[in-house]
Amino acid sequence: MITFLIGLIILIVGGAVYGKICERALKPTDKETPAVSMKDGVDYVPMKKWKNSLIELLNIAGTGPILGPLQGILFGPIAFLTIPIGCVIGGAFHDYMTGMISIRNKGEQTPSLVRRFLGRNLYLFYNVIVCLLMLLIGVVFIYTPGDLFVTHIIEQKSEISNPTVWIVYGVIFAYYILATLFPIDKIIGRIYPVFGAVLLLSAVGVFIGIFVKGYPLVEVWNAAAAGYPYQGHFIPLFFVTVTCGILSGFHSTQATLVSRTVSDEREGRMTFYNMMIAEGFIAMTWAAAGMGALGLGLTDVNTISTAATTVVGVVAKDMLGSVGGIIAIIGVIVLPVTSGDTALRALRIMIGDAIHLDQTKKKNALLLAICIFIVVAVVLVWAKGSPAGFGVLWRYFSWANEMTAVFVCAMIAVYMKQNKMPYVMAVIPGTFYMYIVSCYILSAQIGFRLPWPVSYILAGILSIGYAVLLFRQGKRG
Repeated sequence: MITFLIGLIILIVGGAVYGKICERALKPTDKETPAVSMKDGVDYVPMKKWKNSLIELLNIAGTGPILGPLQGILFGPIAFLTIPIGCVIGGAFHDYMTGMISIRNKGEQTPSLVRRFLGRNLYLFYNVIVCLLMLLIGVVFIYTPGDLFVTHIIEQKSEISNPTVWIVYGVIFAYYILATLFPIDKIIGRIYPVFGAVLLLSAVGVFIGIFVKGYPLVEVWNAAAAGYPYQGHFIPLFFVTVTCGILSGFHSTQATLVSRTVSDEREGRMTFYNMMIAEGFIAMTWAAAGMGALGLGLTDVNTISTAATTVVGVVAKDMLGSVGGIIAIIGVIVLPVTSGDTALRALRIMIGDAIHLDQTKKKNALLLAICIFIVVAVVLVWAKGSPAGFGVLWRYFSWANEMTAVFVCAMIAVYMKQNKMPYVMAVIPGTFYMYIVSCYILSAQIGFRLPWPVSYILAGILSIGYAVLLFRQGKRG
């Protein structure tokens, strides 16, 4: 329990201190934001700070900060330290800077920002990866909440032959279509406060339950004796496994989406930085719940590694009883739904921007959305019908998620250098994650399948090259 509490202190105190440092580096002004100067009633819509903050939290907190940390705890209690440290100096910094840079550049989405600060060639490569990421998120975040609802709420088997599964998928699909097309304040802005209340109740309920139920948490100095199965190759596997709970490229697409509804730059720290700290809290809570459930024998290593959604139901009902457990599970279902809808909305905006499509015309937005959802439907059917389908989707999603973060950290570094800010703040997490994504794709079964020693060496060379290029770009800036 001591390691867990130390991690919470790092997250809360470190977030407060480093968040202030980030804010001082950026120096928010009272200049009119795009939400006000470019108001169009669809995507550029001024909204209140509390609503923007809640939308940002729900947008970024999909199943990643739950399923990832649940599996990440199999690497041992070191997760209680790496999650908060990475969240404070990596994830929250990344989200805050991206959102604020977008505000200062007419609410441009991440592909446009990458093109502006890194050039056309990198933009083309990045745009392919980020659009693929948004598409994968749309599929994954229909699949996982749908299966959670079927298995834990109505208690049926989530099999391809069960028509209930497809009905539930269809309902989520229909909601995504509406949320993608309607003005952001008409559906997302109105329904999210309800979702937010459920989210907070479930997260706080599980957190309190860890202490009330006395879930056993192993200390970092006892990790070797506890024999956690995934302690080998901690780098890169841990960081690709936990992904959203530490640093997520997906978050940049959501920060730029919300940047179009922020009416005052001084709201940025709460809306972007602090909401990532809140996600870090969710990640820490579920990592602790997973470790405790493992220690009590409520689950096992195989279940956590292959069916983490099952662990969610077991933990929620053990801690909070039948009724409270259902509320907690609904809170977990809400997370991916409120990320999937805005992921597909962001995909529509990014593709529209890339092909210069005027989406204030409803016909254009509708046609583009139809094309996107046809592809989503095809991939979803394939993933459900293939035994390895979801596993492949999740691995590519995790890698693409971190790869986009590498690009965005580079964009932030160049922006900070051009504006006389301490850009090393962006170079450090960017270089680290360049090593992570390179090492993973070089060694993984979905990648080049090289031996680990070779992967480590090549990843190191690529990461050094990444850092050198950023410093040289910074000098030119």
